[in-house]
Amino acid sequence: MEITLQLLTILFFVAAAAGFIDAMAGGGGMLTVPALLAAGVPPTQALATNKLQSSFGSFSASLYFVRNRIVDVKEIRWHILFTFIGAALGAELVQYVGASLLTSLIPVFLIAISMYFLLAPKTKEVSGDPRISELTFALCVGGGVGFYDGFFGPGTGSIFTVCFVALGHKSIVDATARTKVLNFTSNFAALLFFIFAGLPIWELGLTMAVGNFIGARLGAKMVVTKGSAWIRPMVITMSMLMALKLLWEQHQQWFLSIL
Repeated sequence: MEITLQLLTILFFVAAAAGFIDAMAGGGGMLTVPALLAAGVPPTQALATNKLQSSFGSFSASLYFVRNRIVDVKEIRWHILFTFIGAALGAELVQYVGASLLTSLIPVFLIAISMYFLLAPKTKEVSGDPRISELTFALCVGGGVGFYDGFFGPGTGSIFTVCFVALGHKSIVDATARTKVLNFTSNFAALLFFIFAGLPIWELGLTMAVGNFIGARLGAKMVVTKGSAWIRPMVITMSMLMALKLLWEQHQQWFLSIL
């Protein structure tokens, strides 16, 4: 694969768009991973390179939310710990085990997320009492979703968000802010293991990281200024698009046969 200025420019703008979308609703990987594969990057290296660039974007959004005191890192320290552990285990396991089962199940999860936000009552502007304890949430959701992100990844942000809304009774803005901190945690943990394995393509990843960082900062500002008016439809749209994309990839021959 030849790395040209034209290729780097294209990937920069793809990553910027992905960072903007990801900061608001998740799903940025739906743009960046296919772009890397289309550039001729082998699948495993594409996943590792995507984690490299997305770590910068999720860090950018997280930093914005923390600085604006929308999320307190101390309050979610257990979430961060279990998410890191889960993602590290997932990133290690994916190097030995195929992801076909999760590939089959995740469209169902994404459609369920879309339907939840589409049909559920309008989320409150302030957080309420959670359905489960913070420690239970950290262990089950942080560890479980973190493992999934390290192992596979698509839809992680949307899954975190719906868990914070449905189980944690957080407002959509609070849920999005906490999601980005945990998303950065899982991205960083998985990235460390991919670096140890020598998988990321640094020239591509760092170029995309700059674009993702800028896009994520703009997306985070949009969350603060527009709130649920923009986030809710974005989560629905991105979850449905990701589900349809994964279903198409899994059953492409079947869909073509009935057309």
